[in-house]
Amino acid sequence: MVNLYIMSQIYNKERDSKVILDHYLLFFLQMQFMLLFSRQGKLRLQKWYVAHPDKLKKKITRELITTILARKPKMSSFLEWKDVKVVYKRYASLYFCCAIEQNDNELLTLEIIHRYVELLDKYFGSVCELDIIFNFEKAYFILDELLVGGEIQETSKKNVLKAIAAQDLLQEVSYGDVPLEL
Repeated sequence: MVNLYIMSQIYNKERDSKVILDHYLLFFLQMQFMLLFSRQGKLRLQKWYVAHPDKLKKKITRELITTILARKPKMSSFLEWKDVKVVYKRYASLYFCCAIEQNDNELLTLEIIHRYVELLDKYFGSVCELDIIFNFEKAYFILDELLVGGEIQETSKKNVLKAIAAQDLLQEVSYGDVPLEL
């Protein structure tokens, strides 16, 4: 897969001034899976974008959690593991871990992890492990709005948050006393 990062510059000739628009297009970053786990090694969220038997998923999860928790904080957030690259980042008491293909860009993956954490923070206030535990369906929904099939779907935080707000409103209406009409 090829990673494509484009920063486009647009020149406004009418006003004779230079307007720079940072526009990030992320194509073909094929993520294999994303794991969220605590410092104690408890799995809090997992999303697999490639098919594996459950037994293999458990083995991969156990090995990666053990490997990452054994690493020192000053060590790199990237590691080569079997036939994939593992990119992880610790935020408070949670580790966010992604596996990508060998030729994919680790820094883009770190940006995706950071974007996901920013979205969680915006939605939950200041996200913590308990938010993920008690609202796991929302954490999955936010992840699904950001990534589809292991590839970035929406780069705009504003658009993702709008979709989440619309989903919350739809849930309130469908669970309330008012019948839902289309």
